[in-house]
Amino acid sequence: MAKTFALANQKGGVAKTTSTFSLGTALAEDGYRVLLVDIDPQGSLTFSSGVDPDSLEATIHDVLLGRMPIKKVILSPDDCDLVPANIDLAGAEIFLLTKTGREYELQRALEEVAGDYDVIFIDCPPSLGILTINGLTAAAEVIIPFQCEALSKRGVHQLIDTINDVRRFTNHNLKVRGILPTMYDPRVTHSRQVLEEIAARYAIPVFDPPIRKSIRFAEAPSRGRSILKISPTHAGSEAYRQIARVLL
Repeated sequence: MAKTFALANQKGGVAKTTSTFSLGTALAEDGYRVLLVDIDPQGSLTFSSGVDPDSLEATIHDVLLGRMPIKKVILSPDDCDLVPANIDLAGAEIFLLTKTGREYELQRALEEVAGDYDVIFIDCPPSLGILTINGLTAAAEVIIPFQCEALSKRGVHQLIDTINDVRRFTNHNLKVRGILPTMYDPRVTHSRQVLEEIAARYAIPVFDPPIRKSIRFAEAPSRGRSILKISPTHAGSEAYRQIARVLL
């Protein structure tokens, strides 16, 4: 049965999609069967995997609306399988708000394929809406990608409040696996200070090593492959491999 992780942070631009894709690719390299699930209407994980979101006939949108089982929408663009998303998912979010048991739709869908994989990574949208609640409800553990700067630090408390709500109402066993520092520049005093403060303020483990800032992460999505594939010896690739191996 697959171990399921949700990567969540309501702040955009914190390398949530990059981290989802990189961790999944790292575990696939080690021989694990990995499923990536895109529940962001922007379809960033789908695009990063080399799939054009606008060309898709079926996505997670159709699964959440009950139009088809999740097995029918799974793609295999590379080492990881993918449940894709596109802008249609914004409509699913509106639909779910009117549906009884809406928080459990993704969990129910993933139960159909959980036996086919060793690990599932869910890339949540940059919000605390019903799609993110679905991701947190379906997950065993949540990873919080965290950009090492002050504005990102401000949002962590709100996210933790949401996680606590999910624990109370829809997923009593949800664990916070840790904060994943991204875009870290050890040469900048501010980055070091923010990382130290976040580690001291919350009783949550902080993954090590932090993911250092690099232009290579911005270049990878346009090539439709993970940085672990296009720059396998890059420091960021190695950092994601180290973190991935402690997850399981």
